[in-house]
Amino acid sequence: MSKAIFNPTRFNKSDNATFDDVLDAFVSRRKILKGGMGLSAMAAMGAFGLTGCNSDSGNTTTDTPDALTRVSLKFESIPGSLTDAVSVAEGYTAQVLAPWGTPLNAIAQDWKNDGSNTAIDQANAVGMNHDGLHFFPLNDSATEGLLCVNHEYIETAELHPDFDATFNAEGDRIDVDAVRKEIFAHGVSVIHIALENGNWVVKEDARNRRYTGATAMDIAGPLANSSHLVTPYSPDGSQARGTLNNCGNGYTPWGTYLTCEENWPGYFVNQGTAAADQERIGITLGADATGRYRWETLAGHADEQMDEFRRFDITPTGSSALSDYRHEANGHGYIVEIDPYTANSRAVKRTALGRFRHEGCTFGKLEEGKPLTFYSGHDSRFEYLYKFVSKAVWDAADATPADRLATGDKYMNDGTLYVARFDADGKGVWLPLTLDALTKDGGVLADHFATLADIILNTAGAADWVGATPMDRPEWCAVDPITGSVYLTLTNNTKRTEETGTNPANPRLLNKFGHVIRWDETENHTDFSWDIFVFGSSADATADVNLSGLDEMNQFASPDGLAFDQRGILWIQTDNGAKEVTSYTNDQMLAVVPSNLMDEAGNQQTIGSGNQGELKRFFVGPNGCEVTGFTISPDYRSMFVSIQHPGNWPYSDNAAEAAPEGTTVRARASIVVIRRQDGGELAV
Repeated sequence: MSKAIFNPTRFNKSDNATFDDVLDAFVSRRKILKGGMGLSAMAAMGAFGLTGCNSDSGNTTTDTPDALTRVSLKFESIPGSLTDAVSVAEGYTAQVLAPWGTPLNAIAQDWKNDGSNTAIDQANAVGMNHDGLHFFPLNDSATEGLLCVNHEYIETAELHPDFDATFNAEGDRIDVDAVRKEIFAHGVSVIHIALENGNWVVKEDARNRRYTGATAMDIAGPLANSSHLVTPYSPDGSQARGTLNNCGNGYTPWGTYLTCEENWPGYFVNQGTAAADQERIGITLGADATGRYRWETLAGHADEQMDEFRRFDITPTGSSALSDYRHEANGHGYIVEIDPYTANSRAVKRTALGRFRHEGCTFGKLEEGKPLTFYSGHDSRFEYLYKFVSKAVWDAADATPADRLATGDKYMNDGTLYVARFDADGKGVWLPLTLDALTKDGGVLADHFATLADIILNTAGAADWVGATPMDRPEWCAVDPITGSVYLTLTNNTKRTEETGTNPANPRLLNKFGHVIRWDETENHTDFSWDIFVFGSSADATADVNLSGLDEMNQFASPDGLAFDQRGILWIQTDNGAKEVTSYTNDQMLAVVPSNLMDEAGNQQTIGSGNQGELKRFFVGPNGCEVTGFTISPDYRSMFVSIQHPGNWPYSDNAAEAAPEGTTVRARASIVVIRRQDGGELAV
């Protein structure tokens, strides 16, 4: 979640267990992961690979540790930067690609610097505030593919020539085209790109398209055709309208894109009686409540079509769900699957993976004949980490399916959703969210929920009941292709005080810097072992804060985006909110190879003062931005990174070129493509 729209409200009011005074004990035992199959054994086995789609025909490649050469980082860590330009390691270039407003077809007019593009233009052009993204190769090519890009939220001052003019004196919206433009600026872009003459360019293609805040989408899983989804728009509960606040992302082994609906509750307003799930998840409530952009205030306008604005007011007013939009928000808060290769294909909301503020969706190691696992964090203070385990077991033939979304039905509609409990001994338990799951009061979830659909609708409330561990804003997950360990960013939590207490997985009070946690699964899907890989900190912090011994060349705060490439390099991106670090550098991206950090016995280590130099700063964004989203071409020669809500940037196609002093540009979120000047593999 961008700090620009972060809601500091604590929605988790549960009394789930906390552990005071654990820091000293935790630090003394954080040298290796314990329990289950250890990391050293996993690395030695080299028995699995991660599969990603790399062909428009669905063909895939599988890299296994046996086939990989262990890599080491060959670039020098760069200093921090506070400029209106990006900074990247020596010997690299940074190109601006597909900024907000780039036309995707002939319908959209070229982007206009005065903000006067219409809603129709925006519906056919790249959306605003790029976030998670993934590259899907075409014809096994490393230089041509489809890029799927999330668009988290909007910056209204940049979107319109005069945002204030879209309101009346009472603060209600009055400009239909302006509000449609805002809705269309959300969602996902699918963009055909190719490398030509050393630069990446956007290509014309029938597959170029937008999924916006108004696009019809199918519902799959436990909530499909549920009474909870009935609206005047979808009387049978089979469809939802639009996807909003698309932040983190993922992809599947069968070649589809996963976009995550994160900070969506603020778009809806309920001025009447609220359901339990609405209070728990943070829907805007109260007699005077308004939505984030007040879209609901255009309801009833003469030019409104199909209740396009009315639907954001979910106040029950009629005799049933067929006469108002009390259930409209129930169609949001999910993982959404998109087939990038098939033009005009419908997106599908996968409800079995839970309904909350999803930040990322990452699949675990693939093993023939074993279920698939997907991980997702709930990005809010004191919220939880979840995983979904499929009922179907993996069949390698499904990496090249004739129907990708049907394959998604197979693996993502039926299974078990779990939530994590981290225990003080370095072990943890995945707690099932099923009707027969035990609750902390000695009962079962069926005592509180009538059906599985009810549990999914209020996933966080169910997690409260089973005793999950409240975390410091769980965000992106990533799986190490060498060891199989899973990593998770915990961005920060300055509301963790003596009153709330700490816990072993979140051991610092007033945690303004955040940390990266990791775990190692066991075979039974319910147990894991864990430790904390690295603590964020400023270089000059005291030893009880700078627990990883970071220095000026790798200090960071608020880890957010997280991704491994298939060589085993972990890329950590920041959404920094700690002044101790923001005074030194803008948001950044760092790199480290965790599988290289072994002790003499072969146990994988955490980052500390003795090896902190292995964590290197590779890239720094321009003033005002968040560095977020990561994908890399199959040949490792082009890296794509999103730059969200920049200040006075970009000035030119060269992302490292700042505007001349005194020059102001209309800020445009963009993708930055990073390449080595000599054309070689990145980072090594």
